[in-house]
Amino acid sequence: MNKMTMIGNLTRDPELRSVNTASGPVSVCDFTVAANGRRRGQNNDQGQQDDTVFIRCTAWRGLADVISRYASKGKKVYVAGPLSARTYQANDGSTRVSLEVTVEDFEFCSARGEEAGGSTGAYSAPAAPVQPSPTAQNDGFTAAVADDLPF
Repeated sequence: MNKMTMIGNLTRDPELRSVNTASGPVSVCDFTVAANGRRRGQNNDQGQQDDTVFIRCTAWRGLADVISRYASKGKKVYVAGPLSARTYQANDGSTRVSLEVTVEDFEFCSARGEEAGGSTGAYSAPAAPVQPSPTAQNDGFTAAVADDLPF
């Protein structure tokens, strides 16, 4: 099974584009997530050092629309999906490898109001937009759901 799961911050605003297919245009959203990891230093007395990994992510269809509308640079997100590696030639002529995730599951981890337009929630692909009721129940507490959300 090939499934990458990570939590990190968006390095830039997501880019939405449209791809023409035989069944019509399809939305595609590209973004990059920076995930911090921990690794031991060469000597035990050095402790741990941060090790940041940058992963390109691609979401399709309705999930792409939601991400492009509500996500922005700096937001903390959870992303899961199959991981693939792609090689390419850099400007200096060297061969490099880019890791990419095709997003199947996505969740905003930033608390509401932490950043402008903040929103929390989990989204999975493929997902058909569903209109929620005006309120949602959670362990006896009632939380208002934004009316402009497409799900």
